[in-house]
Amino acid sequence: MVDVLYIEDEVSLALIVADSLEAHGFRVTHKENGRDAVIAFKHRKPDIIVLDIMMPQMDGFSVAQEIRKVDMATPILFLSAMTQTEDVVKGFHLGANDYVRKPFKIEELIVRIEALTKKVNAPLPAKQYQIGNYLLDTIKSTLTISGTTERLSFREVELLRRLFEHKDEVVPREEIIRAYWNEDTYFTGRSLDVFISRIRKYLAFDERIKITNIRGVGYMMTIDGTTE
Repeated sequence: MVDVLYIEDEVSLALIVADSLEAHGFRVTHKENGRDAVIAFKHRKPDIIVLDIMMPQMDGFSVAQEIRKVDMATPILFLSAMTQTEDVVKGFHLGANDYVRKPFKIEELIVRIEALTKKVNAPLPAKQYQIGNYLLDTIKSTLTISGTTERLSFREVELLRRLFEHKDEVVPREEIIRAYWNEDTYFTGRSLDVFISRIRKYLAFDERIKITNIRGVGYMMTIDGTTE
């Protein structure tokens, strides 16, 4: 049984959603504000967090930020009426795995939860990667060079890891979007280029590392002077 931590301050909506999820076999713990949600998460780690943004005491963005300080693996799904592009982008930058806009159909929410909890049950990479002169730590979500450490978002870590694991190969854009953004139309193109640009800046202190845009296809990482 999938354990869902559901945070929503609109009680009438929360009752409907929680009842629907429980009818489909989920175990639901409901909290009405962000502060109680963080306490509940620390007390009993759920399989997934379904999180509103506009809430009393602590908003959803702050909740996600607090959780990602100690846990990078538990899926976070934002469920919000805040549908501006900048809100969606901010949610993903803070480590969200998905973003569903209100109003929504309960069937869509269930499918999204099932997809995310299937992914989390898969083996997670738990290792460090030596990328040129950098050390990527996928557990701590850090990128270190010469004693200087940069903290990365969940998707930045996963995107960098994917590019490195397929070094000298082209990683298709569509493959990246399907893997990390569930084909969300907000992330089909320009926003992905922004993520790539951020990663290039992180890697700028080792000139051997290149991430090349293969126009119309995808991206390829190369590291000059290295061999397998």
